[in-house]
Amino acid sequence: MKVVLFCGGLGMRLREHSESIPKPMINIGYRPILWNVMKYYAHHGHKDFILCLGYKADYIKNYFLNYNEAISNDFTLSGGGRGMRLLNSDIDDWNITFVDTGMHSTIGERLRLVRRHLDGEEMFLANYGDVLTDAPLDRLISRFQASGKTAAFLAVRPTYTFHVVDMLDDGLVKKVTDVSVADIWLNGGYLMLRPEIFDDLHPGDELVQQPFQRLIEREQLLAMRYEGFWAPLDTLKDMQHLEQLYASGEPPWALWQKAAALSLPR
Repeated sequence: MKVVLFCGGLGMRLREHSESIPKPMINIGYRPILWNVMKYYAHHGHKDFILCLGYKADYIKNYFLNYNEAISNDFTLSGGGRGMRLLNSDIDDWNITFVDTGMHSTIGERLRLVRRHLDGEEMFLANYGDVLTDAPLDRLISRFQASGKTAAFLAVRPTYTFHVVDMLDDGLVKKVTDVSVADIWLNGGYLMLRPEIFDDLHPGDELVQQPFQRLIEREQLLAMRYEGFWAPLDTLKDMQHLEQLYASGEPPWALWQKAAALSLPR
Protein backbone atom coordinates (compact mmCIF):
# COMPACT_ATOMS: atom_id res chain seq x y z
CA MET A 1 0.00 0.00 0.00
CA LYS A 2 1.39 3.42 -0.94
CA VAL A 3 2.21 5.99 1.73
CA VAL A 4 2.01 9.72 0.98
CA LEU A 5 4.22 11.84 3.24
CA PHE A 6 3.74 15.60 3.47
CA CYS A 7 7.22 16.99 4.08
CA GLY A 8 7.29 20.32 2.25
CA GLY A 9 6.14 22.80 4.90
CA LEU A 10 8.21 25.54 6.51
CA GLY A 11 8.06 24.23 10.11
CA MET A 12 7.82 27.69 11.65
CA ARG A 13 7.29 26.46 15.22
CA LEU A 14 10.81 24.99 15.18
CA ARG A 15 12.27 27.88 13.26
CA GLU A 16 15.69 27.75 14.94
CA HIS A 17 16.17 24.35 13.26
CA SER A 18 13.98 24.61 10.16
CA GLU A 19 15.88 27.63 8.88
CA SER A 20 18.77 25.30 8.08
CA ILE A 21 16.93 22.00 7.45
CA PRO A 22 13.29 21.03 6.79
CA LYS A 23 11.49 19.96 9.97
CA PRO A 24 10.97 16.31 8.91
CA MET A 25 14.77 16.03 8.65
CA ILE A 26 15.43 16.99 12.28
CA ASN A 27 17.25 14.07 13.86
CA ILE A 28 15.87 11.92 16.63
CA GLY A 29 18.99 10.03 17.57
CA TYR A 30 21.04 9.73 14.38
CA ARG A 31 18.13 9.46 11.92
CA PRO A 32 15.57 12.13 10.88
CA ILE A 33 12.06 11.90 12.26
CA LEU A 34 10.91 11.34 8.66
CA TRP A 35 13.05 8.20 8.51
CA ASN A 36 11.44 6.98 11.74
CA VAL A 37 7.96 7.55 10.30
CA MET A 38 8.90 5.67 7.12
CA LYS A 39 10.47 2.86 9.13
CA TYR A 40 7.21 2.49 11.08
CA TYR A 41 5.25 2.00 7.86
CA ALA A 42 7.91 -0.30 6.42
CA HIS A 43 7.75 -2.41 9.58
CA HIS A 44 4.08 -3.02 8.76
CA GLY A 45 4.91 -3.92 5.16
CA HIS A 46 4.17 -0.59 3.45
CA LYS A 47 7.36 0.40 1.64
CA ASP A 48 6.16 2.39 -1.36
CA PHE A 49 6.50 6.06 -0.42
CA ILE A 50 5.56 9.31 -2.14
CA LEU A 51 7.31 12.34 -0.65
CA CYS A 52 5.50 15.66 -1.18
CA LEU A 53 8.43 18.06 -1.23
CA GLY A 54 8.63 21.83 -1.02
CA TYR A 55 10.81 23.74 1.44
CA LYS A 56 14.46 22.68 1.12
CA ALA A 57 13.53 19.73 -1.10
CA ASP A 58 17.19 19.33 -2.07
CA TYR A 59 18.10 18.50 1.54
CA ILE A 60 15.65 15.57 1.61
CA LYS A 61 16.70 14.34 -1.84
CA ASN A 62 20.39 14.46 -0.97
CA TYR A 63 19.82 12.59 2.27
CA PHE A 64 18.37 9.59 0.47
CA LEU A 65 20.67 9.86 -2.57
CA ASN A 66 23.64 9.58 -0.18
CA TYR A 67 22.04 7.17 2.30
CA ASN A 68 24.53 5.05 4.23
CA GLU A 69 23.03 1.71 5.28
CA ALA A 70 26.01 0.95 7.52
CA ILE A 71 25.07 3.73 9.96
CA SER A 72 22.04 1.88 11.34
CA ASN A 73 22.78 -1.73 10.45
CA ASP A 74 25.24 -4.46 11.39
CA PHE A 75 27.98 -5.19 8.88
CA THR A 76 31.22 -7.10 8.44
CA LEU A 77 34.35 -5.18 7.49
CA SER A 78 37.23 -6.92 5.74
CA GLY A 79 40.41 -6.15 3.84
CA GLY A 80 41.45 -3.43 6.22
CA GLY A 81 38.31 -1.46 5.43
CA ARG A 82 38.28 -2.12 1.69
CA GLY A 83 35.39 -4.58 1.88
CA MET A 84 32.08 -4.21 3.66
CA ARG A 85 29.16 -6.67 3.78
CA LEU A 86 25.84 -5.57 5.27
CA LEU A 87 24.22 -8.13 7.57
CA ASN A 88 20.83 -6.42 7.25
CA SER A 89 19.47 -3.25 5.65
CA ASP A 90 16.92 -0.45 6.09
CA ILE A 91 15.80 0.96 2.78
CA ASP A 92 17.07 -1.54 0.19
CA ASP A 93 13.51 -2.69 -0.55
CA TRP A 94 11.86 0.75 -0.24
CA ASN A 95 10.49 2.54 -3.29
CA ILE A 96 10.57 6.35 -2.82
CA THR A 97 9.01 8.81 -5.28
CA PHE A 98 10.14 12.43 -4.83
CA VAL A 99 7.62 15.03 -6.03
CA ASP A 100 8.00 18.81 -5.89
CA THR A 101 4.63 20.10 -4.64
CA GLY A 102 5.58 23.74 -4.13
CA MET A 103 6.92 25.93 -1.38
CA HIS A 104 3.63 27.28 -0.03
CA SER A 105 1.06 24.63 -1.02
CA THR A 106 -1.53 23.44 1.47
CA ILE A 107 -1.67 19.78 2.46
CA GLY A 108 -4.69 19.39 0.18
CA GLU A 109 -2.86 20.92 -2.76
CA ARG A 110 0.14 18.67 -2.18
CA LEU A 111 -2.12 15.63 -2.19
CA ARG A 112 -3.76 16.73 -5.45
CA LEU A 113 -0.33 17.14 -7.05
CA VAL A 114 0.63 13.50 -6.40
CA ARG A 115 -2.70 12.04 -7.50
CA ARG A 116 -1.21 10.58 -10.69
CA HIS A 117 1.13 8.47 -8.57
CA LEU A 118 -1.87 6.86 -6.84
CA ASP A 119 -3.63 5.60 -9.97
CA GLY A 120 -5.03 2.11 -9.46
CA GLU A 121 -4.84 2.20 -5.66
CA GLU A 122 -7.95 1.06 -3.79
CA MET A 123 -6.74 2.93 -0.72
CA PHE A 124 -3.59 4.60 0.50
CA LEU A 125 -1.99 5.93 3.66
CA ALA A 126 -0.81 9.46 4.41
CA ASN A 127 1.14 11.19 7.14
CA TYR A 128 2.42 14.65 8.06
CA GLY A 129 5.97 13.31 8.39
CA ASP A 130 6.62 14.68 11.88
CA VAL A 131 4.54 12.54 14.27
CA LEU A 132 5.43 9.20 15.84
CA THR A 133 3.27 6.44 17.29
CA ASP A 134 3.20 2.75 18.14
CA ALA A 135 -0.44 2.34 17.05
CA PRO A 136 -1.39 -1.11 15.64
CA LEU A 137 -1.50 -0.09 11.98
CA ASP A 138 -2.66 -3.46 10.64
CA ARG A 139 -5.75 -3.40 12.86
CA LEU A 140 -6.51 0.21 11.95
CA ILE A 141 -6.31 -0.57 8.24
CA SER A 142 -8.56 -3.62 8.62
CA ARG A 143 -11.14 -1.54 10.45
CA PHE A 144 -11.00 1.16 7.79
CA GLN A 145 -11.35 -1.34 4.97
CA ALA A 146 -14.39 -2.89 6.65
CA SER A 147 -16.00 0.50 7.30
CA GLY A 148 -16.42 1.44 3.65
CA LYS A 149 -15.70 5.08 4.57
CA THR A 150 -13.74 7.44 2.33
CA ALA A 151 -11.27 8.62 4.97
CA ALA A 152 -10.11 7.90 8.51
CA PHE A 153 -7.51 9.25 10.90
CA LEU A 154 -5.89 8.34 14.18
CA ALA A 155 -7.52 10.34 17.00
CA VAL A 156 -5.26 10.96 19.98
CA ARG A 157 -5.20 12.82 23.28
CA PRO A 158 -3.30 16.13 23.52
CA THR A 159 0.25 15.67 24.78
CA TYR A 160 0.58 19.15 26.23
CA THR A 161 -0.81 20.48 29.53
CA PHE A 162 -3.59 23.05 29.75
CA HIS A 163 -7.00 23.57 31.33
CA VAL A 164 -10.27 23.57 29.41
CA VAL A 165 -12.66 26.34 30.45
CA ASP A 166 -16.45 25.98 30.21
CA MET A 167 -18.10 29.40 30.56
CA LEU A 168 -21.27 31.36 29.87
CA ASP A 169 -21.60 34.20 27.36
CA ASP A 170 -20.91 36.80 30.06
CA GLY A 171 -17.66 35.07 31.02
CA LEU A 172 -18.91 33.40 34.20
CA VAL A 173 -16.92 30.20 34.54
CA LYS A 174 -18.92 27.00 34.99
CA LYS A 175 -16.05 24.52 35.07
CA VAL A 176 -12.29 24.26 34.61
CA THR A 177 -11.03 20.83 33.58
CA ASP A 178 -7.52 19.49 33.07
CA VAL A 179 -7.09 18.40 29.46
CA SER A 180 -5.97 14.94 30.62
CA VAL A 181 -9.51 14.17 31.80
CA ALA A 182 -11.43 16.32 29.30
CA ASP A 183 -13.02 14.58 26.32
CA ILE A 184 -10.70 16.17 23.76
CA TRP A 185 -9.28 14.30 20.77
CA LEU A 186 -6.87 15.52 18.10
CA ASN A 187 -6.17 14.51 14.54
CA GLY A 188 -3.00 12.47 15.08
CA GLY A 189 -1.73 12.83 11.52
CA TYR A 190 -1.98 9.15 10.54
CA LEU A 191 -4.49 9.08 7.68
CA MET A 192 -6.15 6.31 5.67
CA LEU A 193 -7.78 7.39 2.43
CA ARG A 194 -9.60 6.04 -0.60
CA PRO A 195 -9.22 7.64 -4.04
CA GLU A 196 -12.74 9.05 -3.65
CA ILE A 197 -11.16 11.70 -1.44
CA PHE A 198 -10.20 13.53 -4.64
CA ASP A 199 -13.89 14.08 -5.44
CA ASP A 200 -14.07 16.27 -2.32
CA LEU A 201 -10.66 17.87 -2.68
CA HIS A 202 -10.97 21.11 -4.65
CA PRO A 203 -8.16 23.43 -5.83
CA GLY A 204 -6.76 25.46 -2.92
CA ASP A 205 -8.42 23.32 -0.23
CA GLU A 206 -6.69 22.48 3.03
CA LEU A 207 -7.29 18.75 3.50
CA VAL A 208 -8.64 18.78 7.06
CA GLN A 209 -10.90 21.80 6.61
CA GLN A 210 -13.10 21.86 3.51
CA PRO A 211 -12.80 18.23 2.27
CA PHE A 212 -13.18 16.70 5.72
CA GLN A 213 -16.24 18.87 6.34
CA ARG A 214 -17.79 17.56 3.13
CA LEU A 215 -17.07 14.01 4.24
CA ILE A 216 -18.60 14.68 7.67
CA GLU A 217 -21.82 15.88 6.04
CA ARG A 218 -22.06 12.55 4.16
CA GLU A 219 -20.92 10.43 7.14
CA GLN A 220 -17.78 9.34 5.30
CA LEU A 221 -15.10 10.27 7.85
CA LEU A 222 -13.98 7.93 10.62
CA ALA A 223 -11.86 8.75 13.68
CA MET A 224 -10.03 5.89 15.38
CA ARG A 225 -9.30 6.58 19.04
CA TYR A 226 -5.89 5.57 20.30
CA GLU A 227 -4.61 6.18 23.84
CA GLY A 228 -1.19 4.57 23.43
CA PHE A 229 2.02 6.31 22.51
CA TRP A 230 1.78 9.28 20.16
CA ALA A 231 4.11 12.27 19.98
CA PRO A 232 4.51 15.20 17.56
CA LEU A 233 7.59 17.25 16.74
CA ASP A 234 6.27 20.80 16.92
CA THR A 235 8.38 22.52 19.58
CA LEU A 236 11.82 22.36 21.14
CA LYS A 237 10.23 20.66 24.16
CA ASP A 238 8.80 17.97 21.86
CA MET A 239 12.24 17.40 20.34
CA GLN A 240 13.85 17.06 23.76
CA HIS A 241 11.15 14.60 24.83
CA LEU A 242 11.70 12.42 21.76
CA GLU A 243 15.48 12.56 22.23
CA GLN A 244 15.08 11.39 25.82
CA LEU A 245 12.91 8.48 24.70
CA TYR A 246 15.45 7.57 22.05
CA ALA A 247 18.31 7.77 24.58
CA SER A 248 16.45 5.33 26.85
CA GLY A 249 17.28 2.59 24.36
CA GLU A 250 13.65 1.59 23.94
CA PRO A 251 11.85 4.33 22.00
CA PRO A 252 8.18 3.27 21.98
CA TRP A 253 7.67 4.02 18.28
CA ALA A 254 10.57 1.77 17.16
CA LEU A 255 8.50 -1.38 16.78
CA TRP A 256 11.14 -2.80 14.42
CA GLN A 257 13.65 -2.88 17.28
CA LYS A 258 11.23 -4.84 19.47
CA ALA A 259 10.56 -7.28 16.62
CA ALA A 260 14.30 -7.78 16.10
CA ALA A 261 14.85 -8.41 19.81
CA LEU A 262 12.10 -11.03 19.89
CA SER A 263 13.67 -12.85 16.95
CA LEU A 264 17.04 -13.26 18.70
CA PRO A 265 17.87 -16.79 19.94
CA ARG A 266 17.48 -17.30 23.65
